[in-house]
Amino acid sequence: MHKRSFRVSAQAFTLATTLAVSAQSLQSQPPDACTARWEGSITLPTGLLAFDVDLRRSAAAACAGDISIPAQSVRDVALLNVLATADSLRFTISGVPGNPTFSAARSIGARTVNGTFAQGAARFPFTMSLGASPAEQARAALATFGSWIDSTLARWHAPGLAIGITVDGETVYLAGHGLRDQERQLPVTAKTLFAIGSSSKAFTTFAMGALVDNGTMQWDTPLRTYLPWFRMHDDVATLRITPRDLVTHRSGLPRHDLVWYNNNSSTREELVRRIAYLPLSKDLRTTFQYNNLMFLTAGFLVGELTNSTWEAGLQQLVLDPLGMTRTNFSVKQSQLDSDHALPYRTTGDTITRIPFRDITLVGPAGSINSSAEDMLRWLNLHLSGGKRGDTQVIQANTLRDMYRPYTPISGLGTDPEFGPQSYALGWFVDTYRGQYRVQHGGNIDGFTAAVQMLPTKKIGIVVLVNQNASSLGELISRHAMDRLLGGDTRDWSAEGIARRNAAALAARGAPSLQTVARVANTKPMHALSRYVGAYADSGYGTLNITLERDTLRGTYNGISALFGHWHYETFNGLRNPEDPTFENQKVTFRTNSAGRVDALHVILDGNVPPVTFLKQADARLRESAYLQSFVGRYNNPAVQIELVLRNNTLVWLQAGTPSELEPLETDRFTIKGVQGATVEFVRDNNGRITSLRAIQPGAVTVFTPN
Repeated sequence: MHKRSFRVSAQAFTLATTLAVSAQSLQSQPPDACTARWEGSITLPTGLLAFDVDLRRSAAAACAGDISIPAQSVRDVALLNVLATADSLRFTISGVPGNPTFSAARSIGARTVNGTFAQGAARFPFTMSLGASPAEQARAALATFGSWIDSTLARWHAPGLAIGITVDGETVYLAGHGLRDQERQLPVTAKTLFAIGSSSKAFTTFAMGALVDNGTMQWDTPLRTYLPWFRMHDDVATLRITPRDLVTHRSGLPRHDLVWYNNNSSTREELVRRIAYLPLSKDLRTTFQYNNLMFLTAGFLVGELTNSTWEAGLQQLVLDPLGMTRTNFSVKQSQLDSDHALPYRTTGDTITRIPFRDITLVGPAGSINSSAEDMLRWLNLHLSGGKRGDTQVIQANTLRDMYRPYTPISGLGTDPEFGPQSYALGWFVDTYRGQYRVQHGGNIDGFTAAVQMLPTKKIGIVVLVNQNASSLGELISRHAMDRLLGGDTRDWSAEGIARRNAAALAARGAPSLQTVARVANTKPMHALSRYVGAYADSGYGTLNITLERDTLRGTYNGISALFGHWHYETFNGLRNPEDPTFENQKVTFRTNSAGRVDALHVILDGNVPPVTFLKQADARLRESAYLQSFVGRYNNPAVQIELVLRNNTLVWLQAGTPSELEPLETDRFTIKGVQGATVEFVRDNNGRITSLRAIQPGAVTVFTPN
């Protein structure tokens, strides 16, 4: 055999993309002949042909590995029939004619072996030596990583971060950088608690996977099998949606995030039931639409199926088996810990502390808090095929299913570093520099997280930052992967800063451009007091409008903002440094044919029509003590009526015939069953009722009290 007969095209090799990973855990393991890296060369007539071999344990504990031959552009080709013991080595290259096989005897503990390479009838000697382990190579590649992080942290004006990196089951980097508390100059440590935001989603799907393993749940069974009362706005989606649909962002429901954001008064079940009133924008299983409410529903399901709560279910199915003792479910819990990070926002060069945002209500979508140290336990479980030590916490096949692309997001982009992106079960999946990548970020007020894995390389990275809406976690992760994979690197940090500066420049011009859409020289149709009231929607709940001096104030889910007149019946949310949620939010009031403000329209999700909040009756008109003031007889020259109170409802009696009065607004009611008919009470300056007006289209009848 000569060199030409050995060379085959790269297409002839089948590149293994299996996600099977080693069973090595956080604990140190005894030496394993099948967990090693060998570097060597075959002696051919034309010279030496260099190669390297990586051996590892598969998820099923069998010996597996891959071979790379740089001179022939062959990289990570799977090996077959791998035998690696203390005294012998043998393996075959897959997908190549001639059954190319390496065989060698080995003295126990020897770091160099000599053997025979056979392909067809040809035989050639080879030599190979133990190289540095993947973890040792990683530590060398990260030799100056800490100083790079410190300088990058300063460039991004971020208070602090914690980072952990695991390679081949070993922790190769774990440290805190910067400050967790800028005011008190307290440093970040590997144990510092950060909010991980939407990186929580993978924990929810992991718990669901554990329920699949024990037979409690099936991914593709209709959700109503488990929650018979569950409804969506579309009947077909209601009947067909499954647990898998909930956690792959393909439900057809757009975000509708303001339903839950800062909501501290509803229960999880109440929000799940509100989904029935939230319009869909796409058909089921057709389009990727990120949705936290679906993950809330998934977490609620975990609680129902474990006869507990989402928190208790995760504690039992995930945190306890992994020993994640510092991980919790609420920023309220974090603040009781002596080592927790504070949330900050960076504007220009200024770092400002902001309040914690409690999102416990939507916890299954994003309320977990953890440390870099604990998160490495989480990553190592994934990278060891679902095992911790000798304990199989979740089945390897169930875990691999979580990395399967279910919902396409993007096609082939223009950046050669990245392949098409999809959403799996609680994870985004794509490729980075040709390596299959499983990752999820997390953002919540004052915190950003990036959790990433390259499963075939057994690399896991977590970056936790106490900076609002930061790109830093993702950029640091890319830089770390570049170092670990070798080859050329990109200055991801510089590119990110350039994008940030361009966005800031564009934002500075945005306020002046808004006035182009404003109609000048208009005024409201009513006195501002006529807009005051509670407005409600079955899906979104209640929006309260009050009057503060000469400006309207809107309050929703505890978030408050002043609204200045914009044009006609539209008002605009003014700047609120404490909470910018409703800044530049437009609210348009509706006047009915009776001249009464009866609703407001507001766009809360750009994928669906505006939400119509209906003006609610004055709350006092449902209080028996207040209603009692209307009870009595009323006369006019032609007829006498009587008002009585029955079951907290005011009833109009005329010639013995009852008609219920339905509350409308202050001292005004509608007559149930009579379209366009209202009843209005008139009071004097002392609050005494002086008359009653029965108003119908084309007629007003006045009554006086006896």
